[in-house]
Amino acid sequence: MRADVPLHRSLLLRLLAVSVLVSVCSIAATAWLTVRSTTVAIRQEQGQALADDARTYDTLLGYAATHPGWDGVGEVVHRLARETGRRITVTTERRAPLADSDAGPPATLPARPTASIDPLHVDTATPDHIDPRAVGPFLLPRNERDALRSAAERRAACLRDNFGAVATIAYGPSGRPVLDTRGARPYSEARCASTVLDRPTATERKALAVLQKRVSSCLARRHEPEVRLNLDFTWTRVAAPVPAEAGTAADDASRGGVVSECVTSSRREQLSPYVASPALLFISSRDDDRSTVFDLSPANQARVAGVAALVLLITVTATVMAGSRLSRPLRALTDAVRNMEEGRAARVEVRGKDEIGMLAAAFNAMAERRERLEELRKAMVGDVAHELRTPLSNIRGWLEAAQDGLANPDPELVSSLLEEALLLQHVINDLQDLAVADAGELRLRAEPVDVTDLLAQVATAHRGGAEAAHVTLLTRAEGRPRLVADPVRLRQAVGNLVSNAVRHTPPGGTVSLLARRVGDDVVIDVTDTGSGIAPEDLPLVFERFWRVEKSRSRSSGGSGLGLPIARKLAETHGGSLSASSVVGNGSTFTLRLPVPAHAWDRSEA
Repeated sequence: MRADVPLHRSLLLRLLAVSVLVSVCSIAATAWLTVRSTTVAIRQEQGQALADDARTYDTLLGYAATHPGWDGVGEVVHRLARETGRRITVTTERRAPLADSDAGPPATLPARPTASIDPLHVDTATPDHIDPRAVGPFLLPRNERDALRSAAERRAACLRDNFGAVATIAYGPSGRPVLDTRGARPYSEARCASTVLDRPTATERKALAVLQKRVSSCLARRHEPEVRLNLDFTWTRVAAPVPAEAGTAADDASRGGVVSECVTSSRREQLSPYVASPALLFISSRDDDRSTVFDLSPANQARVAGVAALVLLITVTATVMAGSRLSRPLRALTDAVRNMEEGRAARVEVRGKDEIGMLAAAFNAMAERRERLEELRKAMVGDVAHELRTPLSNIRGWLEAAQDGLANPDPELVSSLLEEALLLQHVINDLQDLAVADAGELRLRAEPVDVTDLLAQVATAHRGGAEAAHVTLLTRAEGRPRLVADPVRLRQAVGNLVSNAVRHTPPGGTVSLLARRVGDDVVIDVTDTGSGIAPEDLPLVFERFWRVEKSRSRSSGGSGLGLPIARKLAETHGGSLSASSVVGNGSTFTLRLPVPAHAWDRSEA
């Protein structure tokens, strides 16, 4: 029964309520943002101040990492103060002044500094917490930098000219060039090798030797085996620490931690003379900074209230109009669904090309398909009943006649009954194959298959039926295509296509089987010289129990399951089955199956 939607559940009312709620919230948020505009501006200034503070800290940290003392930092502090508008003070760890951006009396320092500047103990994500700009004795002189730069440019040119790879050159804090070759081929690095670029320079070897000596001494004091340092401060063990049976993976991990501690402490000892001593950073506002407070006047408050009321009125009007246009097609869809439930024709008028129009078109297509499927279902039920009734009736009639003594159960009768039982079993097996394929439970036993031999086997199996129908059966293959498939299921699929073609080919006609390789697929064409299929019927040939000629009997027209089974078998193999036809010239069914690269030999012809 039809039931109207209650008012409190109406889509229009709910949409109106939501829009009013959104409008009220938007207006309230706008008013609040207007009142709090000064606060937002202050917060933005605070965010800018935080960014300036971070830039100040990073600049001074870089200065400490590249200078052995704080002499000369005053110029950097004054420049940063001009750029940020803040007062910057640098002191020792005991708060003795090192540099102050403002002249006059000393700044009153807060209890906690803004940051601690120590390039050898940086709170970063690097494992050793050492600023990468602190290179100390690894800083390359100009002649070594020029030699490495020339070698890097030659390697980049080699990669570009020989392999088409674009290599960018970046320079580390020590002055060593680093090539970014992410677009190069794996073997191109070896072809464009450079002994100058791939080996440490004299300066780096000297500094690395000193660091190696410090690390070795540290490990010796901790009774750990010696390691060999690399230029990037990674390390490799010279010998295994203990026999395998004397320790565990956790022990080896702890030893790796000891090595990392020794490398880090040794680097700090080596870099200590080259970096500035730890210092404290204080950043504060100048005395002339002022904050501005903004208040709304009564006139401005009235204007805000008027604009809010106007926005609310426009929102309600637009919502009512949009809701009405939205609810009308939805009501039409609801009526169409109810008609569908009652078994009547269900169609809705498509207006526009928006989402509602697309929904209406999709609904009409669904309704049309549902009606077609319902017709096919009714026809399928009748066909199934007919397919099963005839052999069952024959079997029952002959058995009753034999029971009553009216028929002699001689070998000829038994053979006839067996033939009817086999026909009945064939229909049941077809239905079972389709059910298993629909459930996705069809299992394949894949193995290498010679398609030429398979076509010959299918032709041999169907040659008797073709000769009885006075139809010539031909097979041909281009080369010897091979694939990996279930040979039994593949013969079943091709056999269904052949038997279907033989049934629809008049006496004196021809059914041809052609196998060939097209790209990465093996294509099998089954072509007949029958009457063909009309264009409007071609999309339906793979529907179950569908026949081109409805008047065909079971013996002449088949069960209508062969083609659906063949398509399911093709899809299970990862392939496809399609049909093409010209009325009066016959039809061609094309089975396309993927071929693994190792499943066929290109050299065979």
